[in-house]
Amino acid sequence: MMRADLLALTADALASLANRGLVKRATKELDAGAGPVLGVEGGTVTGRFADGVEVALPPGAGLDRASCTCGAAGVCRHRVAVVLAYQREHGEAAFSPWSPGAITDDRLRDLLGDRVLTAARRVHRAGLPVRLTRPTAADPVATAELPSCTVRFLVPGELGYVHTDAAAAGRDQWAALAVWAFREADERGLTDDVVRFDVGGSADDAAGGMDAVLGLADVLLLDGAATANPVFEAALDRARADLVTARLHWPALAVEELAGALRAYRARSAHHDPAHVAGLLTELHARARATGPRSQVLGTEEAAETPLRRVRLTALGCRVHATAEDRTVEVFFADGGTVLVRRHHWPVGEGERPTGHDLAGRRLSGASLADLAASTVVSESATRSAGRLVRVGARASTTSVTPLGRSWESLPDSLVVRDLTAAGDEWDALPPRVVRPRVAAELVRVVRVAGVERIAYHPGAQRLDALVTDGAGATATISATHRPHCPAALDALAGALPTATHVSGELRRFRGGLVIDPIAVLTPTGLVVPDLATGATSLRTGEPPTPDPLTSTVDSALAVCAEAAHRGLRHLAPPLRDRARATADALRRLGLRTAADLLTAFADDPTPATWHPAHLRLMITAERR
Repeated sequence: MMRADLLALTADALASLANRGLVKRATKELDAGAGPVLGVEGGTVTGRFADGVEVALPPGAGLDRASCTCGAAGVCRHRVAVVLAYQREHGEAAFSPWSPGAITDDRLRDLLGDRVLTAARRVHRAGLPVRLTRPTAADPVATAELPSCTVRFLVPGELGYVHTDAAAAGRDQWAALAVWAFREADERGLTDDVVRFDVGGSADDAAGGMDAVLGLADVLLLDGAATANPVFEAALDRARADLVTARLHWPALAVEELAGALRAYRARSAHHDPAHVAGLLTELHARARATGPRSQVLGTEEAAETPLRRVRLTALGCRVHATAEDRTVEVFFADGGTVLVRRHHWPVGEGERPTGHDLAGRRLSGASLADLAASTVVSESATRSAGRLVRVGARASTTSVTPLGRSWESLPDSLVVRDLTAAGDEWDALPPRVVRPRVAAELVRVVRVAGVERIAYHPGAQRLDALVTDGAGATATISATHRPHCPAALDALAGALPTATHVSGELRRFRGGLVIDPIAVLTPTGLVVPDLATGATSLRTGEPPTPDPLTSTVDSALAVCAEAAHRGLRHLAPPLRDRARATADALRRLGLRTAADLLTAFADDPTPATWHPAHLRLMITAERR
C-alpha cells in the first residue's frame, strides 16, 4: 500500500512538525548515504538505521504519534529521515484539489473525543471570523486563520497531520473549528483561493446587550467628558464587565479605553485626547447599529488569551510612541499569514527624554529591543490574544532569538504586497474603521519594492516622501514625518530606501493613492529600523506648508464635534454652535454636502441624535479622503 500521506508532506510541512534544523540534518544524512533501510509491514512504514535506531510510522497517525527507539521527546530527525527516504524512493504526490470540510464529524469524534467537540461547539455557537486559504498546486496546505491561532492541514484528509500554533490544551478544539469553517465555506459556495467570513453564530441581535452602555455614552455626551467623576467611571467599568460576559468584546475594549481616557483627564495626563473620546462614543453607537458580521462588528469570538505551543515569529520592525509620561514600543511579528504585536510601556522619569535609540538596548522578552525588532523568534512560552497582541517569555530555555537573515523573502503571500493596485483595491473594500475588528496591526504588510523613483524631503512639514513601484509599474508613496523622540528616523529611512528590496509598514489611502507608513526597510546589507536609529536629524526644517483645504476643513469639523462632546451638549455656548455652522458652510463649498447638512442639523439642535450622524460621517470622510 502506497502511503500518500507521507508523500504529501512538503519540506515546509516537515519543518512545521519538527523544525528546519532537523529537516536539514536529516537531508544531509540521506545525501551522505546514512539513511535508513525502509520496510513496509501492513501499511506501517519502518526504518532501521545503522546505529540500531528503529522507526515505525503507522497509517492514520502523525509523526508525533509514531514510534522511535532513540528516546527523543517529540518529532526527531530519525522520523523525518524515514519520511524523506520514503519520498525519495516513491516520488512526490500529485496535487489534486481538496477541502478539510470533507472530514466528517464522526472522524473528528474518533480522533478528538466528545469533550473536545462539545467545547468547540460552544465557540461555534458564539460565532467567529475566519480567513481560509484553500490548497493549490503552488501551496498544497489548507490554512484556517482563527481569532487566536492558525490551523494548517498539512496532508489532504489526514487529521493526524493537522498543525496549529495553539498549545496542546486547546489545539484540538481549534482543529475542529477549522474543519467546520471549511465545511461551511463549501456549503455556501465560497470557493475562492482565499475567503473571509463569519462561521457559526446565531441570528440573535447581540447588539441588544449594549443598551446599558449606550445609555451611559449618551449621558456622557450630554453632560460632557469634563464633568465625569469616579462614580461615572465605576458605572462604565460595570458596563464593560457585562459586555465581556455577553461576549461583546470589541465594544468592551472601547468602553475600557473610554474609562481610561476619563481617568487620564482627571489626572491631567497627556494620554487624554478629546478627539479620541469623541471617536469612542461614536464607535459604540456605530457598532450597535452596524449590519455587518457580528464577530467582526462586536467581537463575539473567543477573546481570551491563547497559549501557543511552539511559534516561529519573524520580526517586521518596531515603532516607538512617546508622551511626556512614558514611551511605548510596538514590535511587529509575522506569524504565518497574521501580524502580531508585542507591546510594552516604559515610564519616563523626571527630566528624562529617551529617544528610540536610547530604548534600543533595553531588554524585552529576553533580548535587546534592537535585536528583537530584527530577528526570528522561536518560543514555546508565547501567548496570543484575539486582538493580535502577543507576549513572549524571556527564558532562554523556551525562547530563542536569532538573526532575521532573508526571512522576509519567504513570508506568505497574504502578508507580502507584490501588486500595489490589488492592495489598494483590498483597502477600498474594507468597512469603516469604527466597525472593523479591534485588532492590532490590521493593515501592516510587507511591500516588495521593484524600484524607488524619487525621494523628497519637505522641510515645512518635516516629512520624507518616496515614490516606489511594484513589478508592474504601479506606484505607492512611502511617507514618514519627523518625531522628536526618534530624531534620526528620517535620515535612516532616506539612507536605506535607494537599495530597499522590501518595506514593512501600515497601508492607507490618501487622495486616491496608496500610502505606506514605514516601520522597517530590508536592504541587501540587512534590516533597517528607523525608529531605533542613532544620531540627530541632519534634514533641515522650513516654513510649515499651506494646509490642504479639504483636510483642514474636515479636521476643523471633527474638532468642533470633539469639543462639543468634551463640554457636553447641554452646555454648548452660542460661539461653538456658530463655529459648527461656519465649518458646515466650508464643507458645503468643498462639495461635502451630506456632511455639511448633518453638521448644520447638529448646530441647530445639539442632541445625541444629531451629533452621532454628523461625527460618524466626518470620521469616515477623514479616513477615506
